[in-house]
Amino acid sequence: MTTSYPPSYYAASANPAPERPALQGEVSVDIGVVGAGYSGLSTALHLAEQGYKVAIIEAGKVGWGASGRNGGQIVNGLNASLEKIESNFGRDRAAFVGGMVQEGNRTIRRIIKDYAIQCDLKEGNLFTAYTAKHMKEFEQKQALWRTHGMDDHELIDAEGIKKHVASDVYHGGMIDHSGAHLHPLNLALGEAAVVESLGGTIFENTALLRQEGTNLHTEHGVLRCKTVVLCGNAYLGKTVPALTARVMPVSTQIVATEPLGARADELLPTDICVEDARYILDYFRLSADKRLLFGGGSIYGGTDPSDIRAKLLPNLEKVFPQLKGVKLDYAWSGNFALSFSRVPQMGRLEDGVYFAHGYSGHGVTGSHLFGKILSEAIHGDLTRFDVFASMRWLPFPGGRTFGAQYSTIGSWWYGLRDRLGV
Repeated sequence: MTTSYPPSYYAASANPAPERPALQGEVSVDIGVVGAGYSGLSTALHLAEQGYKVAIIEAGKVGWGASGRNGGQIVNGLNASLEKIESNFGRDRAAFVGGMVQEGNRTIRRIIKDYAIQCDLKEGNLFTAYTAKHMKEFEQKQALWRTHGMDDHELIDAEGIKKHVASDVYHGGMIDHSGAHLHPLNLALGEAAVVESLGGTIFENTALLRQEGTNLHTEHGVLRCKTVVLCGNAYLGKTVPALTARVMPVSTQIVATEPLGARADELLPTDICVEDARYILDYFRLSADKRLLFGGGSIYGGTDPSDIRAKLLPNLEKVFPQLKGVKLDYAWSGNFALSFSRVPQMGRLEDGVYFAHGYSGHGVTGSHLFGKILSEAIHGDLTRFDVFASMRWLPFPGGRTFGAQYSTIGSWWYGLRDRLGV
């Protein structure tokens, strides 16, 4: 596997970071974490703050996977709606999740503030509706989240949308005033530096070959731990067979335009980040240097499209016809881990071996929350961990191989419903 960053805008604009060595020989620690993405970094950071001796092994570089490639949107809640969680897991579980829908957001903001991480944090999320049905869904979500004490959603009509987005394609929308967006790779790099400042160690270019109890075997060494946390998510592959059937890698793509200067302020006057309400959605925002970052699409199984620019440019020009012919400086792809229920999973494989994964496209906030909950469990408070660990999970029908085909058919069906507005 290649361990260099993909050719993304984020990699090109990353803050300076040290070269970190690979693991050599035997190293003993309290906590061994697999994966230097948000889940692993959040877990390690919270435990290091409590005095644990922590080490992370990362097959690539810090933030190499989804944590350094994503849309950069701090979206409250999980992929699965509270209604779906109640339907699948009961009212008590829905109330439990509803009580923490903003906690991942608050956790990120606390870390950024406490450690002065420079990651271009900007305020506001806008969810856009293409149809009256989408607006009805927003109204229901606003009402439901109010019952859980979250009252930061503001509904706006088609004219209100234009104060935020210079586009005629939307029927209306909903602003989450507590949402935000940022440079995701710089957040990961900043969190890695925090872990190290607290006495933790990060080994890059150190792929996990096999996990034997609380011993992590790599090509050139062994990390011997009292407790192991597996946070490889979509990039763990089949290294830990017990986790393989639980999630499916799904790729999504992003392009970055050339710097747009004053045109950027015309496109997004309030510098808010945007995603629409469709099943196969578009999401976009402005970078610190006034590029439009525009993402979307999905490929089940985690493969990359042959031409990312050709795939996304028509969608970009549909939303912003005034950008027809714009130069795209960057195009990249990355995988997130999809769970069958769209609810992320955490649990324990055996004594001393924990895992978290399956954020299903809502990983920025979910991963930080789950890292915090994992740290609580390892420190002795299993209250919240046990609730998530006890939630049943279902494998994808047909496993990863045929499940990707089934999911593609399902995606096509929901995509057709989006186009028909039903």
